[in-house]
Amino acid sequence: MKEHLKLDLSIVIVNWNTRDILRGCLKSIYEQTNNIEFEVIVVDNGSTDKSIEMIKTDFPKVIIIKNSGNLGFAAANNQGIKIAKGRYVLLLNSDTVVLDNALAKTVLFADEHLEAGIVTCAVLNANKTPQDTCFISPSILNMFLSSTYLYKLFPGSKYFDRERMPEWAKNDVKEVDMVAGCFMLVRREAIEQVDMMDEQFFMYGEDADWCYRFRKAGYKILFTPDAKIIHLEGESSKKAVTEMILLRRGSKLLFFKKHKGWFVYILACLFITLFFFLRVPYWAMKTLFSKKNERRKHIKVMCTYIIGGFYALIGGSRLYQVNTKWKLI
Repeated sequence: MKEHLKLDLSIVIVNWNTRDILRGCLKSIYEQTNNIEFEVIVVDNGSTDKSIEMIKTDFPKVIIIKNSGNLGFAAANNQGIKIAKGRYVLLLNSDTVVLDNALAKTVLFADEHLEAGIVTCAVLNANKTPQDTCFISPSILNMFLSSTYLYKLFPGSKYFDRERMPEWAKNDVKEVDMVAGCFMLVRREAIEQVDMMDEQFFMYGEDADWCYRFRKAGYKILFTPDAKIIHLEGESSKKAVTEMILLRRGSKLLFFKKHKGWFVYILACLFITLFFFLRVPYWAMKTLFSKKNERRKHIKVMCTYIIGGFYALIGGSRLYQVNTKWKLI
């Protein structure tokens, strides 16, 4: 057996200033994982909240990669993947809590489904309700429905909210187009064939791109309901809200530019422009009627949508080149 395959699982966690939540995640991994050999790799993207010190004190077995700055989600995960020694690599968000031996259950499921390149499990909100982490692959139709608010006007609609597959109860094994990066169990030989995450995606979109490439290479993306985790969602991105608004949409444009051709990319830019500009009046009204202590925050969000619409209108590339050091105002 090759040296790097002696472990069942390598768990890669990217951290950016989520010390206390990361502590809970690591605690749940060690308390709730049995019957498999695993390692934990934390890639820290320049945290300033003493995350590294906490790991060294409370979890001395954890392998730490320390970056001097925020390299982005895809690049940091790739750093972890490069040194991983497991048969499988699990990309796990720091704002998750592992439940009831979920990691071993997912490894067992993957062992029984050799056609799967990526496996995800049931992801729950803090109140234990199901969270949407499986989606239809990005399309121009889905982008139009999202940009025009039709999916919110008709929540749960099989057509208008189709990207989230609302008709599916998430209680059975299912092949899906793509899964969110908060929990992705990936087969090592599949990574060797498909290659690692595309580091053009700073944050968001790298999961859609990776799933697309896995499916193109002939692997399936599977969901199992037998394993469960809690995902608190967005703890790192809350620290850079306005930048994340641009990155979420910019990552979609980068996906279309990379995989769908120039004509579809131009349409995508127009729909993203529509998405941003439709939201400006709402934030203008919110700013007008907000309390004085909230006004600056609302103005900043409104400016973000104006800037985002402008960048999308002139071609979109500035949106997915944004990083968390860039400031709007």
